[in-house]
Amino acid sequence: MKKLFKLTEEGIEDLKIELDTLIAKRPIISESIRAARELGDLAENAEYQSAREEQERLENRISEIEAILQNTEIIRKSKSNKVIGLGSRVKIKNDKGVREFQIVGTVEADPLNGKISDVSLIGSSLLNKKLGDMVEIKTTQDVSSYKIIEIF
Repeated sequence: MKKLFKLTEEGIEDLKIELDTLIAKRPIISESIRAARELGDLAENAEYQSAREEQERLENRISEIEAILQNTEIIRKSKSNKVIGLGSRVKIKNDKGVREFQIVGTVEADPLNGKISDVSLIGSSLLNKKLGDMVEIKTTQDVSSYKIIEIF
């Protein structure tokens, strides 16, 4: 059974752009390998080894993105903003301030930009909560209580 990756339409588009960029790099890396081959003995040729390693990383990432895109389930945001689910954006507040998150699948998670995974400590704490609910978020550092002030 294949694993389905949950992505927003924006996440799918970002992966397609990354894929196109990586595919465009293939000829550049091939040229680097060709040029490095001309330098002589491949066993002791650092430029060649480096170019081959870069090619391997590139091809692995291309394969990974293609597999994700072939096995994607699009996150359909609920038309109702009453309950937090995948794709929901949410604002929470406590005495230290307001924080804003979007709940996404694991592939799309980017905590530094407010996109948190549905299986993360914060994401799983927020799922299925309603506007005005208090939620206790346990992290590795502490436990904080927040009030859900907006779902959009």
